[in-house]
Amino acid sequence: MAILDTNVVIEKVKRKEKIEEDITALTLIEFPKVVSYERFYGNIVYPEEEDFELASKAQLELLKMGKPQDPVDVLIASIAVNLNEDLVTYDEDFLYIKEAMKSLGYDMKLAYLGKRP
Repeated sequence: MAILDTNVVIEKVKRKEKIEEDITALTLIEFPKVVSYERFYGNIVYPEEEDFELASKAQLELLKMGKPQDPVDVLIASIAVNLNEDLVTYDEDFLYIKEAMKSLGYDMKLAYLGKRP
């Protein structure tokens, strides 16, 4: 299964597409309309302590790289890494997060879809 970033969820809702993939609770906060979207069949994944710990390490690595990122994005990425799930996004900033994760010894499965349509 995969975890969708908020921007992908928004696009799928705009296009009235079925959403079978999972989302994080952070996407639920960023785009609360998704819970009432009649074609949402995925699960909502809530962050755990290990996700916050990894996000903190990743953000520190990003700071060392001179490329700090939105904390929400770093936490979404950490959830995907800890669950060993693909993360699907239109946001190219996740490429930096993937680089930071790799520096920390983690394999981040990223499906970068390019610029948002």
